Amino acid sequence: MTNPTLIQLIGALLFALAVIHTFSTKFFEGLAHRRPRHAGLWHLLGEVEVVFGFWAMILMLFMFAVSGKQEATAYLESRNFVEPMFVFTIMVIAGTRPILQFAASIVMWVARFMPLDKGMAMYFLMLAFVPLLGSFITEPAAMTLAALMLRDTLFAKEVSSKLKYVTIGVLFVNISIGGTLTPFAAPPVLMVAAKWNWDIWFMIANFGWKAAIAVAINAGSAMLLFRHELGAMGEQEASDESQVPLSVIFVHLMFLLGVVVFAHHPSVFMGLFLFFLGFTTAYERHQNPLILRESLLVAFFLAGLVVLGGLQQWWLQPILMGMDATAVFFGATVMTAITDNAALTYLGSLVEGLSEEFKVALVAGAVTGGGLTVIANAPNPAGVAILRGSFEDKTIHPLGLLIAAIPPTLVAVLAFRVL
Repeated sequence: MTNPTLIQLIGALLFALAVIHTFSTKFFEGLAHRRPRHAGLWHLLGEVEVVFGFWAMILMLFMFAVSGKQEATAYLESRNFVEPMFVFTIMVIAGTRPILQFAASIVMWVARFMPLDKGMAMYFLMLAFVPLLGSFITEPAAMTLAALMLRDTLFAKEVSSKLKYVTIGVLFVNISIGGTLTPFAAPPVLMVAAKWNWDIWFMIANFGWKAAIAVAINAGSAMLLFRHELGAMGEQEASDESQVPLSVIFVHLMFLLGVVVFAHHPSVFMGLFLFFLGFTTAYERHQNPLILRESLLVAFFLAGLVVLGGLQQWWLQPILMGMDATAVFFGATVMTAITDNAALTYLGSLVEGLSEEFKVALVAGAVTGGGLTVIANAPNPAGVAILRGSFEDKTIHPLGLLIAAIPPTLVAVLAFRVL
């Protein structure tokens, strides 16, 4: 481990405080009720999506004070904010009424051919088919679709809190591993695929088929465990929303496809997004309000993670590189819970001469642990932003998520290590 600079030490300390903060949001919500004079500030600090952005701001203030304007600005400009921008864009487009109606119609059509109760079939597909679809439309888009569909169907009913937590635990884990059929959909895979020459056939052979089995087992187990609460999910309620014309759905799908294809080129996908905003304004009657607030909060969270995470290499990389392939799998699974899994694989990509076994173990561990916490995988804050309003106190407790995610995570461990 290299001798850290003062800024690196401050960055590590602030990163640790940010992680603790993510587990303490309920404390700040309590302060908002006990200290109404500054309730707005406490509510802000109680928003889990604000946490890393807030501590990143503190870091930059320290950096300006200690290193000066030029060095602080240079550091900020050296960070890559493409991922937060992409997640913001894909969330807004995937969360529109035309895309949701299209996805819901596919789920309902497939559910008719399954030898299950309609509610059970829909639940299974939202936790299995949609996460695997993330391998093609990207994980953030899959998370947005699955979370919105769950919010408007199952979570809109009177169901137990246990069912809600088990559902998000399975969803987060399945999204994290379900994007590994291709080399471009899962952030931790995206970080290394080009440098290590991993194509779609490599991904399917080493990750995809194992992930698909784990996804099906996780979704099926949750479905059977709560089968008595899922009946109401299949009940069709009268909707005030008119059906969106196929032409409008097609245009939305083309915008979604364009953003996915140019995911590495913000000048292109942000330009497409501006055209998309113009289109939704022109055909406002076929739109619900865009989820701009939720998407911006998630982008803010991820941008804060990029800023804080950039100063953690000095202690993370020596830990990772001191392990063999087996140890790095389990080490990455655990460390992913306290840092973004894409950051771990990125650090691995900086090291030359790694064995193929080590590379596969590192990425497999990173995606396996991607459902344990809000910060473990880039799409998780999107799921939290969309679903937390359905939970008691409008809060998804980090400890509840961690406990709920452990069983599906163990299934993923077995899939990647035994199969």
